[in-house]
Amino acid sequence: MNKLPQHFFEDRLHILRTRWEQYLAGGCHEQFIEFVVAVNSLAEHFSRLRLPGLVRLCEGLENAVLTHIGERHCHPLPASDVAALQRQLDTLIGAVGTTTRPAPGIERRAEPPPPAADIDWVKPRVVGLVSAIGREELTDGLERQLRFFGFEVIRSNWASPPASLDEPLAVLFVPAGADATDIELALIGRYRQACPASQLFYLGVNARIEPIVALMRAGVDVAVPVAEPPSTVVNRLLDLVQTHEQERYRVLVVEDSRVAATLIRRTLAEHGIDSESIGDPGTLLEALHDYRPDLILMDMYMPRFTGVEATRVLRQMSAYQSLPIIYLSGESDVGMQVEALRLGGDQFLIKPFNPVLLPAVVKTQIARFREMQRSSQVDGLTGLLNHSTVKARLKAMVEAAAPGARFTVTMLDIDHFKAINDTYGHPVGDQVIRGLAWLLKARLRDTDLIGRYGGEEFLIALADADLTLTHTVIDRIRADFAALPHTHPGGALHATFSAGMSAFPAVDSAAALTEFADAALLNAKRLGRNRVESSPG
Repeated sequence: MNKLPQHFFEDRLHILRTRWEQYLAGGCHEQFIEFVVAVNSLAEHFSRLRLPGLVRLCEGLENAVLTHIGERHCHPLPASDVAALQRQLDTLIGAVGTTTRPAPGIERRAEPPPPAADIDWVKPRVVGLVSAIGREELTDGLERQLRFFGFEVIRSNWASPPASLDEPLAVLFVPAGADATDIELALIGRYRQACPASQLFYLGVNARIEPIVALMRAGVDVAVPVAEPPSTVVNRLLDLVQTHEQERYRVLVVEDSRVAATLIRRTLAEHGIDSESIGDPGTLLEALHDYRPDLILMDMYMPRFTGVEATRVLRQMSAYQSLPIIYLSGESDVGMQVEALRLGGDQFLIKPFNPVLLPAVVKTQIARFREMQRSSQVDGLTGLLNHSTVKARLKAMVEAAAPGARFTVTMLDIDHFKAINDTYGHPVGDQVIRGLAWLLKARLRDTDLIGRYGGEEFLIALADADLTLTHTVIDRIRADFAALPHTHPGGALHATFSAGMSAFPAVDSAAALTEFADAALLNAKRLGRNRVESSPG
């Protein structure tokens, strides 16, 4: 089973250890703040890699150290407090170790390299499945789906202790009832302790706060409501295996003081946040166009005009109406702060800024901004790019293509889909569409473009591929989809799709690539469906 590569953590763990050792040696307040910043940065890194267990341990350490920031006279900390923090730090480092190397005594078996067209899995693909007696039918169906998508499933039951799992990607709990019993909560807690970096799912909880809170306290990360089909957990697991780092957060600092701008940028950099600064707000529009930040840190009082005036200008432009703006100022008058927020700002921070609070607020605001952008670009049913976004991305792909670049465009369409809806109902039809979306996400690379073009039709662009390679990849997905069972109350059904391909640069515009691929798709349907054809262009 694969582990996360050691280099995912080495640099940040080295910084964390170094700053703790420096504090132990010096005992001064500034050194302790540097340690707090390192803990916060590591927690954010674990969050980006979707490692909830490690995030939880890191946040526990962070909460503990934040209670000790205090004033300068509080440091160095008493020996008892240092020992308590050392224990939490050792627990965290030990948990990271189990995520990046094999468990002692377990010999790693050599595994053959995956086929070239397979996704480059980085996280482990092992999933634990804990089932209650009487839920075998549901559990068997989940296991078949998980194995179909390439996961190794290890089964156990609620009467068993935590299985000997080598840090699985996730553990799924299928209970007998909708509310967890005390025995079940205790077992979940044991799994949480044994698998600190794994994602724990509880399938089928009543949509009430009390039972969900009880599950969260026990260690569950995701409580799936009774009304939600348990099979949707497959989509969440497919998302978990995509561990590529998100694009770095970008912040534009509008600050006329070079000293203040330097301090702000240094603090942001320590948390992995990229930044640029300008001292003249008159160049704000040019800087926004060139740098394209996720957020603006705006000084309230600058030469020529104020930060509030600059914000009011931006809010009149559609491109910047939703861009987060945080004011930084020594202004302590609450009335002035409220007025500044009313005129377009999102938050107000007082100078001198807190080196822990500032990056935390910036990250939170940017995460919400990006999620808002993502939700406007993603299809709600499948989680893939929606029609307008995938068209725009394909157009940008063509315009950005370097000389000699090549890629292909494929249009997929589920065969006889109307008959599926008419025979089994729209919920089953939606499940078939989701099944194809999950399969595409599982079989294709992160660098490939995948979108729901409309209804039961999908658009795919494979980078660095010609028609021969694309035919091999898509035809294998076609065969896999034809074998994928879609469960419904009466049993299971199978569906197929037809596909048509076109290639760049033989076809050199986004519209033409789509048109030629669609023509090839129609030809595939005329030739009997459940096949892949290429365009003559």
